[in-house]
Amino acid sequence: MTDRFSFRLDATDGAARTGVISTPRGEIRTPAFMPVGTAATVKAMLPESVRATGADILLGNTYHLMLRPGAERVARLGGLHRFMNWERPILTDSGGFQVMSLAGLRKLTEEGVTFASHVDGSKHHLSPERSMEIQKLLGSDIVMAFDECPALPATEDEVAKSMRLSMRWAQRSRDAFGDRPGHALFGIMQGGVTRALREESAAALTGIGFDGYAVGGLAVGEGQAAMFGVLDYAPGFLPQDKPRYLMGVGKPDDIVGAVERGIDMMDCVLPSRSGRTGQAWTRRGQVNLKNARHADDPRPLDEACTCPACTGYSRAYLHHVYRAGEMIAGMLLTWHNLHYYQELMAGLRGAIAEGRLAAFVAAFHALRAEGDIEPL
Repeated sequence: MTDRFSFRLDATDGAARTGVISTPRGEIRTPAFMPVGTAATVKAMLPESVRATGADILLGNTYHLMLRPGAERVARLGGLHRFMNWERPILTDSGGFQVMSLAGLRKLTEEGVTFASHVDGSKHHLSPERSMEIQKLLGSDIVMAFDECPALPATEDEVAKSMRLSMRWAQRSRDAFGDRPGHALFGIMQGGVTRALREESAAALTGIGFDGYAVGGLAVGEGQAAMFGVLDYAPGFLPQDKPRYLMGVGKPDDIVGAVERGIDMMDCVLPSRSGRTGQAWTRRGQVNLKNARHADDPRPLDEACTCPACTGYSRAYLHHVYRAGEMIAGMLLTWHNLHYYQELMAGLRGAIAEGRLAAFVAAFHALRAEGDIEPL
């Protein structure tokens, strides 16, 4: 086991990469999908169940944890890993996106953001320095620099102004983070869908120097074509020998497209949120267990899947418990979705390592195009 953070690139296939991120708390196989544990839990899952799906790392939310139960309280209780009973790596976001999307009345200045909590309306201030302090109190293995996420739509001038503020905050985040062996700090590239702004942002970040780099400001409503358009060039602006993280992505076909374009890490609430609303992601695409067509179907959700939902229960049962409002519905469907996502990541890693990514991606899209199995 290493006592420092490092990244090893093992193989490439086109722009796609596979490798290993090493941390004192364990290795992260890349490309990696990180389940989201917003409030120190992946909803409807035990930590050991999340690990059983193949997850190497979880994501925690700085904004949510600073409001409830509070970063200082988590630190007093032994840190986030002990608090949530997850001893493997944890990445925490900076809080910037949630301030933009969830907080009440807020005031943005060069210093930081003052905002009202969406929980109880209490006033808080978040700056690069405070974000670094909170993430240190939580004990995050991978810390994200504090950035500003402009609400879209925005003009190019507004995006440029926001990006340059985020780059100044990136330097302050780097200064406040200091030297913490075994912990990593990632910078976040901004710039919307404008190539010149993305290049300017990447140059500023690499000039500061980070342990890894995220592509931020995508998957916020611009559409897949626009996102892929940025990913066709943006990863290439970043150092080859550092991990690249696409924040907030996404659907399975988003993930495959991002990996094809050189992304190493992703996160999204979709697998767990979909599971709680009766939606399952499978090799054949999305399946809605709420639909009456499943009520008498004795077949598994996916006969090739080895998760508990597919090996122990029928579509009819999953339909029933969802319609009855039973908690087991969200538990089983979330487990299935996370299992499918991790199985997809393992398939991508193997295909890249063996130089057969194009064939893997073609088969992925062909099976999804067939759609779900026919009703009985």
